Amino acid sequence: MYSGSSDGESHEAATQRKIPPVSSMLWVRNLRRYIGSGAGLGSEALMELETKRILLDIFKEKQQKSAEAGTIPSFYKKKPEEGSISHRVQKLAKYRFLKKQSDLLLNADDLDAMWVCLRENCVIDDATGAEKMNYEDFCHIASVCTEQIGPKCRRFFSPSNFMKFEKDESGRIAILPFYLYVMRTVSLTQARIDMSELDEDSDGFLQPHEMEAYIRGLIPNLAQLRDMPAAFVQMYCRIAAHKFSFFCDPHRRGKACIKKVLLSNCLQELMELHQESEEEVTDTEQAENWFSLTSAQRICDMFLALDKDMNGTLSKQELKEYADGTLTEIFIERVFDEHVRRCKIGAGSNREMDFDSFLDFVLALENKDTPEGLTYLFRCLDLNGRGFLTTADIHSLFRDVHQKWIEGGNYELCIEDVRDEIWDMVKPADPLRITLADLLACKQGGTVASMLIDVRGFWAHDNRENLLQEEEEPEEES
Repeated sequence: MYSGSSDGESHEAATQRKIPPVSSMLWVRNLRRYIGSGAGLGSEALMELETKRILLDIFKEKQQKSAEAGTIPSFYKKKPEEGSISHRVQKLAKYRFLKKQSDLLLNADDLDAMWVCLRENCVIDDATGAEKMNYEDFCHIASVCTEQIGPKCRRFFSPSNFMKFEKDESGRIAILPFYLYVMRTVSLTQARIDMSELDEDSDGFLQPHEMEAYIRGLIPNLAQLRDMPAAFVQMYCRIAAHKFSFFCDPHRRGKACIKKVLLSNCLQELMELHQESEEEVTDTEQAENWFSLTSAQRICDMFLALDKDMNGTLSKQELKEYADGTLTEIFIERVFDEHVRRCKIGAGSNREMDFDSFLDFVLALENKDTPEGLTYLFRCLDLNGRGFLTTADIHSLFRDVHQKWIEGGNYELCIEDVRDEIWDMVKPADPLRITLADLLACKQGGTVASMLIDVRGFWAHDNRENLLQEEEEPEEES
């Protein structure tokens, strides 16, 4: 007799012997032969086969290159060519991403609705009269805003955002700082989207012409620039964009990082022009704001007045007339040595300063206390290019200032005393030399630079106490 288990095993073995392998079937072999020739495929299937073949070739090529390169990683990726499929896909993906981010932003009506909601659901502080809210009010306002505006405002009402603001003894925050935070976040996000749309190669940087295009798009929305003459728009955009390049591209790579632009004081200064013209904006405030129309016209007029031969560039002799001729000759020489490109035709004596270099020059002198301005000036002060100043350098630099000081009818002074005073102001880490880091650390680097390059700057330092007293007297009278 046979057991049940042995009977089942023999049945399975018999079944396996009876069924031939798939590959041996005639219809399978014929179908494979038919498809392999490509004759029985539709256009879509042929395209799929061709795509797979191309991708396989690319993969094999990369494998071969990797094997030949050894262990050195790839550090350069070629950008897609204009009009290629990769370039078109990249542009489309960028457009869709920025469109999605833009749709998530609050518009002007949403911000107005949020402000109304905040005021209707806050409490008045009895002591100060300020409108405040505690965390329960904060959560309630979040629910109301979500119902009225939509879920896109929910991200502003997170616990971490509530903790960012100063709280009183009752754990309440003022609604105004919170609302200003929301407005600034929306404004910066919109600015980033606008800049990213202009970033042609999508590398997170803006080239000068892209920055100019961004500023040109802002002009209609800036109250103080709406009446700008159309003929001056291009020149204004060039002047305005150059300040972003000066402060956000310190290494002069020809492009400014978008993140750095957004966090810079330059953008904040530009946005100050949103103020309506009927508000009190003094001539002094307009002149101090580089992006004001008054300031841009002043710079153009200054360049045209210095350009005596009207060739579009400034020679050393012409630049010496800047600021009524108070700058020293050695400083002008050093500016041309360090910051003016050589002429294509001629030697160094034929070098002339173009308008872009002039903008750098003016920005450095008007922002001497900033790291960027002081870096520009330090290269001129460093007579031997060693990265530090010695007592001999200070003596050489101040000698021209001393000469102009005496020619102006001022009292006699000792150069060694001025040198010692500079050393006391800077307090360098190495008592024998002053570095750029020392000037930045002492917080008086701009004053020291003015003393060494401009007789008017030295006069202002020498009369600082009298000038301070004159500034305080009008305040007391008012």
